[in-house]
Amino acid sequence: MCRNIKTLFNFDPPATEDEIQAAALQFVRKLSGYNSPSKANEEAFHRAIDEVAEAAKKLLDSLVTQAEPRNRETELERARERNARRFGTAVE
Repeated sequence: MCRNIKTLFNFDPPATEDEIQAAALQFVRKLSGYNSPSKANEEAFHRAIDEVAEAAKKLLDSLVTQAEPRNRETELERARERNARRFGTAVE
């Protein structure tokens, strides 16, 4: 899985349209192998982003859980700590 695609489910506040769109963009980039498509593929590329974003939104809206919503700040701090351990850098 692409490391740039972040988990979007079960956060308080919920994922925004921009976050869903960004995840869809990363997914389509990974699948297509294009960071930026050629003019010939531009329409298909952008259509795929919209379709993936729509599917992701439907998925997020239909998922249920008994778990407490995660806090974005806490998750960000955990990610920083993991990166510090992984790359041997100091946590700022």
